[in-house]
Amino acid sequence: MEIVTLVIFAVLTLYIIMLYNSLVSVKNNIAKAWSNIEILLKQRHDELPKLIDTCKQYMKHEQDTLERVMLARSQVSKAQQSHDVNALGTAEGALRTGLGHLFAVAEAYPELKANENFLHLQSRISGLENAIADRREFYNESVNINNVRIEQFPDLLVAKLFNFPRFELMRFASEELRDIDIGKRFNS
Repeated sequence: MEIVTLVIFAVLTLYIIMLYNSLVSVKNNIAKAWSNIEILLKQRHDELPKLIDTCKQYMKHEQDTLERVMLARSQVSKAQQSHDVNALGTAEGALRTGLGHLFAVAEAYPELKANENFLHLQSRISGLENAIADRREFYNESVNINNVRIEQFPDLLVAKLFNFPRFELMRFASEELRDIDIGKRFNS
């Protein structure tokens, strides 16, 4: 009888260890996803001043547009440094809107559109935007897996015992969820 009890105890201990290690892996995936987002945000953060400087040479009458992009850049940086997922989603929306407006306004400046540096930066930033969107999706998937796992039985027992946290999904700002007025964008 003692052997059966020891075997049951050993199997149960191994199972708990496996659950714990699995939950650690899921939690670390979230940290990895966040780090990947931070790397891309940093790259974009470094490219935006170059884009603004290039645009300033041509867009003397569009100072407001340039200032909005730089303000949004600053808000993204603050949210990133504070690891505030909700603020980051809102700031990202403002920055994407500002960049979209900047690129739309640039259409009115043929010299700027023909500038090789501008075209390179526009392409680079657009590529970074796509990569950030992909990483946001990966982050949210990792958060979802974590949150589901820590609520499922028997994982929730181990999660509660070792205080595994619940994470917040990165959400879109309400402005990003509205329909886009295509006519207005063509006329701006």
